[in-house]
Amino acid sequence: MKVLVIGNGGREHALCWHLATRSNATDIYCAPGSAGIAQHAQVVNISVDETPQLADFAEEMQIDLTIVGPEIPLALGVVNEFKKRGLAIFGPTLEAAQLESSKIFAKEFMRRHDIPTADFEIAHDPSELRAAVGKFGLPVALKADGLAAGKGVILAKTDADLDEACRLFFEDRVFGVSSDRVLVEEFLEGPEVSFIGVSDGERFLPFATAKDYKRIGEGDLGPNTGGMGAHSPSGVASAEVAREVLDTVMLPTISGMAAEGNPFVGFLYGGIMLTDDGPKTLEFNVRLGDPEAQALLLRLDSDLVTLLSAGAAGDFSQQRLRFKREAAACLVLAAAGYPGSPSKGASIVGLDSVAGDAVVFHAGTKASASGGFEVSGGRVLNVCATGAGLREALRSAYHATQGIQFSGQQLRGDIGRQVVESTSIAHSGIFPVMKLDDSKA
Repeated sequence: MKVLVIGNGGREHALCWHLATRSNATDIYCAPGSAGIAQHAQVVNISVDETPQLADFAEEMQIDLTIVGPEIPLALGVVNEFKKRGLAIFGPTLEAAQLESSKIFAKEFMRRHDIPTADFEIAHDPSELRAAVGKFGLPVALKADGLAAGKGVILAKTDADLDEACRLFFEDRVFGVSSDRVLVEEFLEGPEVSFIGVSDGERFLPFATAKDYKRIGEGDLGPNTGGMGAHSPSGVASAEVAREVLDTVMLPTISGMAAEGNPFVGFLYGGIMLTDDGPKTLEFNVRLGDPEAQALLLRLDSDLVTLLSAGAAGDFSQQRLRFKREAAACLVLAAAGYPGSPSKGASIVGLDSVAGDAVVFHAGTKASASGGFEVSGGRVLNVCATGAGLREALRSAYHATQGIQFSGQQLRGDIGRQVVESTSIAHSGIFPVMKLDDSKA
């Protein structure tokens, strides 16, 4: 089987690693890939936004399956182009990808299908934003409508925060056209958990739960990032809660998209907050979370090629997901200045010190003139490990980071700390495949 992975980050490195070590793939390509990914795949110099060129390559090389990593090619319609040419690809169409490419589309979809989420208003300018905030009162969550690399969310707790948000969204335009419309949401409180699975357009196979950590600073302080760490299981969602999320969020989303004429095929990510009023949906992503994917793929014990080929063909009827009982953790080493203006060019040393059960995925690196690696992005490396339990997995991952160094590196020291210090760690909850009409079973 010839497989093409689209993307060049840590998630895509983890996908290529899984394909190379745990699947029946014979030839693995990654476009555009990276020097780190080249350890497990043949890199192809085609950018993720060059849709026709990606399809041309898949045709020329007779690729059996293409897997889309990041959101940008999905929002540009790469799946539509591949399907038009009769090429097998796993991911949602441009129309279905609106669940992520437009937060307002997602919220209005949830309202139509009674999927639990925070109440909201839509603002086009500062005056509308302030009027919407007046409805809910402070604090509120403010979100750029379009794609913003996981950074387009501002929690406004004070009037000063609100003034700053108006400036960032509408004056400085730090999120560009993504903030032409801003979502104003009532503030929710509770632990967050990531629910991810795969759909063939009709059925949904849930993964084990995971939890990620978005803020740059310890104690969940500072600005949002693309994610500073993750672990699986989440440790905060019981099997009963996971079942509730499946029944009230994930399955209704798949059935709702099909009913509206846009069947969803691909990875579906639900960011869920566990409130006192029950689970509520914060957002959807239409691809594997990053860095949740890195932890989940260490646990996944199923052949991705077989699984995703069946999904691309619209037939999960014979598929089941298997996850190892052990836990997995992923720690992000970020560049100085991230998530604002990350510093690039620093030499990375100590990668050869990582041993044992630890694995390092490259998220923002490039080959250096000396033959090693240097920093080329905001999130630089994902240091991952497994263990008999979450405490052991985290301990191994943190130990593996100790020998890796580059100038100005940032590492949160509290990933998973609150979970492992709690009196008990909830089971992740893994379910068999279910058809839509089984959603209330």
